[in-house]
Amino acid sequence: MRETVVVANAPWRWRPSFVALVRRAGLVLAADGGANHLARIGVRPAAVVGDLDSILPEVRRWIGEERIVARADQESTDLHKTLAYAFDERGARRVTILAGAAGRLDHAVENLALLARWAAHGEVEMRDERHRIVPVAGSRRFRTAPGAQVSLLPLGRCRRVWTSGLRWRLDGEALDLAGRTGMSNVATGSRIGVRVEGGSLLVFLSEPVPEA
Repeated sequence: MRETVVVANAPWRWRPSFVALVRRAGLVLAADGGANHLARIGVRPAAVVGDLDSILPEVRRWIGEERIVARADQESTDLHKTLAYAFDERGARRVTILAGAAGRLDHAVENLALLARWAAHGEVEMRDERHRIVPVAGSRRFRTAPGAQVSLLPLGRCRRVWTSGLRWRLDGEALDLAGRTGMSNVATGSRIGVRVEGGSLLVFLSEPVPEA
């Protein structure tokens, strides 16, 4: 199955690479006001999910009521509702989130935490203008470039963390959001490995910034 792209409602600038990602996706979904971002590039999402307090009226008319999935539950965010719809109702297996890591800081932190919550349902990651952000609870390997910056941000506490392919290697040490984290490490080759025991962390993989 091709990739599912979910567009959230944080401030967002469309770069050509992100437009291409959306246009080649097998399924495109909007978390409420994320539909406004998609309208700017002329892409109608397969569904707009959420409490619908952010989608512009003209965008809603353009998309059509048949694609509106109203979820009024105030116990979860629009992005959480959209991920639930993607995985549980549309059978998604790989989801990339755009427009989730900027704007209000409380929203951004919650959106990053959602990566770990939904990682058990399939592959999920977030993109911003400079990073791929991928949750790890277990073992993962990643392609990168020598000299690329890599940060490891624990969501709470990770009891033990091992890494390979990084300048400053971890060999079973603990990482804790309120204590030691793994910011601004550097890849020494084209692949890195991360293994986590007892917790979840986010791997921030820096990517080249495309020309505007």
